[in-house]
Amino acid sequence: MRSIYDLSLDDLKEYFISIGLKPFRATQVYEWLYRSHIRSFDEITNIKKEVINKLKEDFEIKLYDVVDHQISSDGTEKFLFRLTDGNLIESVLMRHNYGTSICVTSEVGCNMGCAFCASGMKKKLRNLTTGEMVLQLESVYESIQEKISHIVVMGIGEPFDNYDNVIKFLHVVNNPHGLEIGARHISVSTCGLVPMIYEYAKEELQSNLAISLHAPNNEIRDQIMPINKAYRIEELVKAISDYIDSTNRRVTIEYILIDGLNDTVKCANELANLLHGLNVYINLIPYNEVKEKPFKRSKKEQMRLFYDTLKKRSMNVTLRLEQGADIDAACGQLRSKHMNK
Repeated sequence: MRSIYDLSLDDLKEYFISIGLKPFRATQVYEWLYRSHIRSFDEITNIKKEVINKLKEDFEIKLYDVVDHQISSDGTEKFLFRLTDGNLIESVLMRHNYGTSICVTSEVGCNMGCAFCASGMKKKLRNLTTGEMVLQLESVYESIQEKISHIVVMGIGEPFDNYDNVIKFLHVVNNPHGLEIGARHISVSTCGLVPMIYEYAKEELQSNLAISLHAPNNEIRDQIMPINKAYRIEELVKAISDYIDSTNRRVTIEYILIDGLNDTVKCANELANLLHGLNVYINLIPYNEVKEKPFKRSKKEQMRLFYDTLKKRSMNVTLRLEQGADIDAACGQLRSKHMNK
């Protein structure tokens, strides 16, 4: 049976029209789903019983089974969910002084094969549907009973490799009759699928774009990110520049600091040269080590030196507060551990 969470508000309106009812009923159901967080159609009180029975015939409201739930000492929570087909996915809840954010998975597995990442250890099996992404929010909400204020589509998978479902997901969570999460509180990350950056620039949503860069040159990026062989770093930076010009929006540059690989002062200066003049915000991230990978986190003094070098070059940069280090917080890590069992 189809999940009700696969439907946008427009989809639901078309459904009600198809069964001979007014489309405003769709708005009512949508608000019950996302404002009241109902777990059964029987909880709806302003629609006739025969209509509720029809909804029950055609759709299901079913949250994920939680296979594992880890809570860090810093408040970060990681959820391992089982999909209806038995596959496993992860979501991570992070608490900040500005609100509560969730890192959403977009695919079962990942084909990008980044050398440092646990997600790529298990090849992509399929895309997630829009509803399977929405259900991550609803299932986490069921556990924490707190409003989720921010979303990052940055979990397992390459979001732009599941473009249509991700865009529909953004419309669902942004809808004013639903979760009403502001577009500027939503970020989508890509490792560098250049053609899709140009597509994303055409979307009417005001959601943010983040680029997983992790290297200042082709030589280093080739070693850790196979996507760089398809789209060279110069081509990627050109796409970033064009995106900024066409949308007038700042782009976040994600840069994981890996000991002895991309964390030298030379790398910091190369990064400053590469991004000079662009409206970007550099987010330096301490590497969450994966036991199956040879990479180590940069030393604290080296991370600080890298940060200071960029600051001296007048770059807009932050060194992200480490979160979830005492749990399996790296993307794909918890899923991989359970699959290996």
